[in-house]
Amino acid sequence: MRLVVLTNEQLKEELLSNGVSNYCKIDWVNSPEELLSHPDADAVIDLLFEHNGYDVSHLNNYLTKPVFVNSMNKTIVEIGLPFIRINAWPSFLKRNVTEVSIADEVNKNKVEKILGLLNRKAEWVPDVKGFISPRIVSMIINEAYFTLEENVSTKEEIDIAMKLGTSYPYGPFEWSKKIGLKNVAALLTELSINEKRYQPASLLLKEAKE
Repeated sequence: MRLVVLTNEQLKEELLSNGVSNYCKIDWVNSPEELLSHPDADAVIDLLFEHNGYDVSHLNNYLTKPVFVNSMNKTIVEIGLPFIRINAWPSFLKRNVTEVSIADEVNKNKVEKILGLLNRKAEWVPDVKGFISPRIVSMIINEAYFTLEENVSTKEEIDIAMKLGTSYPYGPFEWSKKIGLKNVAALLTELSINEKRYQPASLLLKEAKE
C-alpha cells in the first residue's frame, strides 16, 4: 500500500516511532501543493490539516480514497466531507493506539488495516471535538494553570507532583510544551462555547499568545 503523508518533521518522527510494515510505502510531503503530485496514493494522511486552516482544496482529488485528517476542533459533520479524523496532536502519535472518528462505519476495516501498517490500533470514538484523551489532558493543564494563578505552587513543583502522584509521563506544564500551548488554548476555547467548565484560565490564554 502506498500512503502520502503531509506533515512536519516533528510529527513525521512521531508517526514513525512504532515502525512501518514492509508492505507500506510512504511518500512524505510538507506542503498542500506537493500533495497534489501524488494522485496514485492509496490513502492520504494530512497531519497538518488544522495548521492549514482546514482548507480541503488540496484533498479534493482523493475523496474516493481514505483521507485521514488531524482535526481536533472540527468534527466530520462540520467539515462536511467523509474524512477520517485522528488525534495527531504532538506527543499523542507516539502511542500504539490512535483515537479515530469515522463517518461511514463500512470503512472501519480499511482504516484498521492502514493503521496496522503503521503498527497502531484504532480506538474508535464519537465524532466530537477534542476526542477523549486531548480533552482530559487539556483540562488537567487548565487546572494546573488555575493552581498557578492562585500561587499555590510553582510549575516545576506541580509537574513533579503530577508525575509522582499519577505516574503520568509528563507533568501538565511539560505536556503543554510538547503539545503546544496554542493547541491546548484553541481546544479549550472551542469546547467552552457550549461547556463553560472548559473555560481556559486567563494565564493559560496569556502564555499561549506569547
